[in-house]
Amino acid sequence: MPWTWTEQGVNSLPLGVTFQVGAVLLTGCMGGKNAGFLAQVAYVFLGLFWYPVFAQGGGLQYWQQPSFGYILGFMPGAWVCGWLAFHRRTKIEVLGISAAAGLLIIHGCGLIYLLGLWFLSSSELPSDNLFDLIINYSVEPIPGQLVVVCVVAVIAFILRHILFY
Repeated sequence: MPWTWTEQGVNSLPLGVTFQVGAVLLTGCMGGKNAGFLAQVAYVFLGLFWYPVFAQGGGLQYWQQPSFGYILGFMPGAWVCGWLAFHRRTKIEVLGISAAAGLLIIHGCGLIYLLGLWFLSSSELPSDNLFDLIINYSVEPIPGQLVVVCVVAVIAFILRHILFY
């Protein structure tokens, strides 16, 4: 309650997501398909070869992480988001659908990669149960990521109107 903030402080609730997905979708909504795609290529390249920019670090060995498929999905996800965002007139609904479509692509790529890792068992996965892996990496983050999709749509709508495009 706002009237108790002076005694208790402001409480926050974690969304359980990183802002990586938001940055991917905002890049697509603001820059279009090519800029969104190229920004994610640069991000993956930097994470694999130079800087620990991924949620759990970085480096060439990161391909063994179950979440790496979702990071690979950033590239087609940003492309689809950017293509849809500039395919129609700028409306908040169009931007929301664009961001949701990009998120769907990210999860699709992540699930395919996760399934491949599970079948190949080339890396030490946190769980042997495929269902648990899907729940942890795709189902649990969805509510928080849907909030991020809504925020991205609003921010992109405002910025695109300020920038006149």
